[in-house]
Amino acid sequence: MDTTAAAPFAIALPFLGAAVAFLVARHPRVQRLIAIITLSMTLLLESSLLVSTAASGRPTAVYLGGWAPPFGITMVVDQFSSFMLVVSSLVSLAVLVFATGQNAEEEESDGPVSIFHPTYLILVAGVSNAFLAGDLFNLYVGFEILLTASYVLMTLGATDSRIRAALTYVVVSVVSSVLFLIAIALVYGATGSVTMADVAGKLDALPHSTNLALHALLLVAFGIKAAVFPLSFWLPDSYPTAPAPVTAVFAGLLTKVGVYAIIRTETVLFPGQDFDAILMAVGGVTMLVGILGALAQFDIKRMLSFTLVSHIGYLVFGVGTGSVVGLGAAVYYVAHHIIVQTSLFLVVGLIERVRGVTNIERLGGLAKSVPFISLLFFIPAMNLAGIPPLSGFLGKVGLLNAGIALDSPLGWVLVAVSVVTSLLTLLTVARVWNRAFWREHGQSTAAEAEIGVEEDVPGRPATASMLGATTALVVAGLALTVGAGPLYALSENAARQMNARTPYIEAVLGHDRLQKIPQDHGGSAPKAAPSGKGGSR
Repeated sequence: MDTTAAAPFAIALPFLGAAVAFLVARHPRVQRLIAIITLSMTLLLESSLLVSTAASGRPTAVYLGGWAPPFGITMVVDQFSSFMLVVSSLVSLAVLVFATGQNAEEEESDGPVSIFHPTYLILVAGVSNAFLAGDLFNLYVGFEILLTASYVLMTLGATDSRIRAALTYVVVSVVSSVLFLIAIALVYGATGSVTMADVAGKLDALPHSTNLALHALLLVAFGIKAAVFPLSFWLPDSYPTAPAPVTAVFAGLLTKVGVYAIIRTETVLFPGQDFDAILMAVGGVTMLVGILGALAQFDIKRMLSFTLVSHIGYLVFGVGTGSVVGLGAAVYYVAHHIIVQTSLFLVVGLIERVRGVTNIERLGGLAKSVPFISLLFFIPAMNLAGIPPLSGFLGKVGLLNAGIALDSPLGWVLVAVSVVTSLLTLLTVARVWNRAFWREHGQSTAAEAEIGVEEDVPGRPATASMLGATTALVVAGLALTVGAGPLYALSENAARQMNARTPYIEAVLGHDRLQKIPQDHGGSAPKAAPSGKGGSR
């Protein structure tokens, strides 16, 4: 049964849940229950959307209020957007359960409970809106919803460090949003529309220089949001200061919405090869700069923030290849990275809970004192490093295949950079394992003496909810390996569908208004559409 008509409820449910949660602000337990039920219902709905789109093999457009484009708001459900919805809601639900067990919003200096749950649900609604948006302005609205909620979550408790970090985050986000808004205005001025399917055909009629300018402006705006080098300077100083659950959901989702926007606009609006080489080069530099920054860190939160930047480079590399193989690997890898990166940040939250610190020079003996938490760190850490046969390895192999298939000097350089980055990631997590988990607690090091380590902050036992939520995400990361066959096939089908362009555009505009445009990413002659992959309204 086709359930894609219910897609708007993926946004409406979190908004409704936020409103109800705010009304019962004086009843914290009820508020938490409402938030968890809301996200559970949202996840079930989005899972049905994924099943429906996978079965039909074609995108579907939903017109809000019955207003057809370019006059109304259009939401588009395809395999890529529905896959992202399911992964994001799964992670959001796990983090919410973790936060409920930690009671982060109620702890001293962390802010009132009446703020956390409604704001968190609004953040989820913004993410869902961005994934479903069929026009640039609604995509902008989705960004602003999630960014506004993220400002509040980042400053919970109003401590000096959080206010300072949030100030940088706000300024950078506003600059990115202004650039995006300017780009939308220019696109509308040039084409008379902001509906991506409608704009796609009209952009082809514009001068090439105009296309290049619009393309570049959107890439810069999304590059800031995705934290690609050199636009990633803000992230390592911003994320680690927030409460552990907030940092985890930020690391898992916010930058990936920027990557999603890059993928969507590159495939629908600008399918040529004008910026492919630049994207690949930027991806390679992002990998190296991020992982070298991670190697220099002593705090695990900051180290993970730099690895987050580094692995965004893999995704940009996949987009830059301009092939179905590269894009399919990027789709699979983005799901892997959302789950694994969030898992690692939650494990760090557990470490901070039981030991009171996250500096590797003040930790030690974790493998002996908390063996289960150590296991929860080890599995996603090896996954992040790309150890076979885990999902990180499978995604990287797909990206390497795409780079090799290019058979160009830049492609081979990116293949080499990807391998080096993976090895350096392994070295980074091994360094953390050796000092924080394997080394006996209390052993001094030269670095410890140099930085002047203070006494440990008293910790507290991790709750069952915190351990259960983290374990569930670690298992989800392993499920990406166990189910790699069908999930990778889904990712490649999503990539093939996006590269073709025509199914997406026809789903929104209908066959009668379909523009005569090239179907493939390279802008060459149209390819034959795979059986069952045609678009429909």
